Amino acid sequence: MNETVKTERIDNLNSAIDTIISKIPQEREREIISRRFGLSDRKETLEMIGDMFGITRERVRQLEKSILTRLRVAVSEGTLPSVTAIEKEITSSLSEMGRVARIQDLASHFLGKEASSIDRSRVAFIGELAENITIITENDDYYQAAAIDTLGNEKQVKVRVEEVVKTIKKHGEPITAEDLHKKLDYEHPSNIAALATVSKKLANLHNQWGLAKWPSVNPKNIRDKIYVVLDTNGSPMHFSDIAKGIRDSEFNRRSVTTQAIHNELIKDSRFVLIGRGIYALASWGYSRGTVSDIITDILKNSESPLHRDEIVRQVLDKRQVKETTILLNLQSKPQFKRVAKATYVFDEAV
Repeated sequence: MNETVKTERIDNLNSAIDTIISKIPQEREREIISRRFGLSDRKETLEMIGDMFGITRERVRQLEKSILTRLRVAVSEGTLPSVTAIEKEITSSLSEMGRVARIQDLASHFLGKEASSIDRSRVAFIGELAENITIITENDDYYQAAAIDTLGNEKQVKVRVEEVVKTIKKHGEPITAEDLHKKLDYEHPSNIAALATVSKKLANLHNQWGLAKWPSVNPKNIRDKIYVVLDTNGSPMHFSDIAKGIRDSEFNRRSVTTQAIHNELIKDSRFVLIGRGIYALASWGYSRGTVSDIITDILKNSESPLHRDEIVRQVLDKRQVKETTILLNLQSKPQFKRVAKATYVFDEAV
């Protein structure tokens, strides 16, 4: 979006809000609407506004409802054309975003910049008055959002969101919007991803959707972030590279020291030291232990004596160490008994 369009949209939004407020005849009513929706400053509660005007919170609620009703009638009758014009542009943004979006994302997309809290409040207020936009009220389960009314009323949109949540929960592990699309009846994966953004029960990381309580998509502590970095990389990493991966990631609170990362790697059984400062995930088939422990497991699990070269090969599958280190352990430990030239078994008696 070029600067001219950005400036025009910001000016049009602010002008529309000014026009709406000017249509409210009484100053007290103008203040109530402005404060309740945060059009000029932070949003205020019914109690806060009631205390300011010396009226009950219920009276504030009644006045708010009455004012909104009058404004919606004005929009439907065409006496607030600026609202209708802004509504069309906001609806266009919603179409591009999958027909539904969190207000903070919608405002930023619509204005072409990082939207301020007042920008978000003003876009949401236009949605409250618009005939073809459905507003989803924020609560413990949903973010404040807006949807094109073809998705239905607020209750119907929430039903759609819960269908996405249920499908992800049943799947049992993170899943892309493309794969969700194969399980659900929607026009495009973008529609499903858009619905998912509305739910506080869901989180997204690297285009994978999952339950917000799953560390794989919503890592909250250092150990979970380490796990995600290793899992995403798909191969062992040095602890300094893991620290860099966290700092370069999309995670919140990415500022962690390399030493802190190393300390957490040592404590968590999910991570296995397989070389000098190099760690892998236990879920990849690695197990904790020294090189000697690995040789012991290899020989115990073998049905016949193993040649030195085969032992080295198998150890290198599990550890990133020098071949000489393996040979030194093999030759110096009495439990590794040589039974033929360069061939060994595990001696249970030692």
